[in-house]
Amino acid sequence: MKELLSMDATTLATKIQNGEVTPIEATGAYIKHIHRVNPRLNALIQPRFQQAKQEAKQLYQQYLAGNGSGRLFGVPVSIKESFYVKGMKTTGGLPSRRNHVDEQDAEAVRRLKAEGAIILGKTNTPSLCFCQETDNTVYGRTNNPWNLERTAGGSSGGEGVLIAVGGAAVGIGADIGGSIRFPAHFNGVIGFKSGKKQVSSEGCFPPLREPLQENMLGIGALAKSVNDAELVHNIIADRPTPPVDIKQFQFLIPPAHPALPMQPETAETIDQIRSHLSETYIVHNDLPPFLEESALMWQLIMSVDGGKALMNLAGRRGFATILYEFLKSRIGLKPNLHFYLTWALLGANLFKPSPAQWQQMLAELEQAEQVVDQYLRNRVLILPVYHSAAPKHGKLYSEIFSIRRTFLKFMPYISYANTFGLPVLTVPVATDQGGLPIGIQLITALGQEYALFRVGKYFEQQFRGYVRCSAYD
Repeated sequence: MKELLSMDATTLATKIQNGEVTPIEATGAYIKHIHRVNPRLNALIQPRFQQAKQEAKQLYQQYLAGNGSGRLFGVPVSIKESFYVKGMKTTGGLPSRRNHVDEQDAEAVRRLKAEGAIILGKTNTPSLCFCQETDNTVYGRTNNPWNLERTAGGSSGGEGVLIAVGGAAVGIGADIGGSIRFPAHFNGVIGFKSGKKQVSSEGCFPPLREPLQENMLGIGALAKSVNDAELVHNIIADRPTPPVDIKQFQFLIPPAHPALPMQPETAETIDQIRSHLSETYIVHNDLPPFLEESALMWQLIMSVDGGKALMNLAGRRGFATILYEFLKSRIGLKPNLHFYLTWALLGANLFKPSPAQWQQMLAELEQAEQVVDQYLRNRVLILPVYHSAAPKHGKLYSEIFSIRRTFLKFMPYISYANTFGLPVLTVPVATDQGGLPIGIQLITALGQEYALFRVGKYFEQQFRGYVRCSAYD
């Protein structure tokens, strides 16, 4: 059973096709494991176990009849709560949506099902996926499996944790501000954020109305292997990943930026990567263009309406009610909305761009996108995900959502790929002294994803890669 829990989806799919494992056995093993590990982690918050068992039996009968087809045939998967799954609930972590039942599948979910995937359930997110720590007033907090006192990241935090402990073969998340990469980095799993409009966001909650926000959103796998990340991307993307000549690619690993914090163990990891690659390849060390500027552009795009759309989804009219909710949480009263959300919404209103700021940003963004695209042609940029491994609960939030705008120094490594709509693969490569995983980001220009997957496979073989957390077995 433990071998199955550590097995990636690609391998499991092959074993099911070969008759070595049945969908019934695989589904049962994962459900049993989730029952054992989830009480301490709170990763899976909406089980779909009975339906999953029924589907496993149906698929096994199809297999016996010679009709077993699909790239994920019989493979149990998990889904971030923000994706609609027919017959399940999408609350967005809001009490007002406790009884909302999805009437249809999100497009990405539909494509996974069409390939034979069995959905085990939905995983936890922050309220409205609007911050990078997973906690809300409906389902509570998700804990990092490597240290329960540390953050799981977010907004795909439940996915990152569940995959880290082997609670599903593979899962999917969405990323508009590190929401796949933070959980991948903090929990030690593979994470892939697709580039601009490569994967349909139809059926994702909350829906995006601002075109530039949609450009920043990427949907992809949280996985046990780069093979799985590539497989899932090829299933859910609108177009297949075209091959590229990886021999023509160069590596870019910038030095530590003097204005951006970096913990010693993270810096040492990047130095080890640079030293290792330099033995075989030419490695450039120039800073990528618009790295610092990307954080402010990201913040302006996320705050373009002052948080009004999300406030309306939260069922609150006017910022006085948001302030009231925030103050309740600060004086010990039980709020309806988590203070992570209310404080972030207040910040979005406070830092909403003026018309002049917005027009200036649009002009700068148009120029920057062209420069960055040319810069990354036939290149793979390697960046840290964050300045440290998983911090204690709440610290990440306080660093990014400070009224002192500290996001300007804590977010550039993350915001770079979102602001310019770039594909990015996160691979675990090391651990800190406390055993917490450390990942790196592999970033390239749109349409060069093939290079990321090839390079990512090299890194997972040469360095840490995915190691299942077995502490709760």
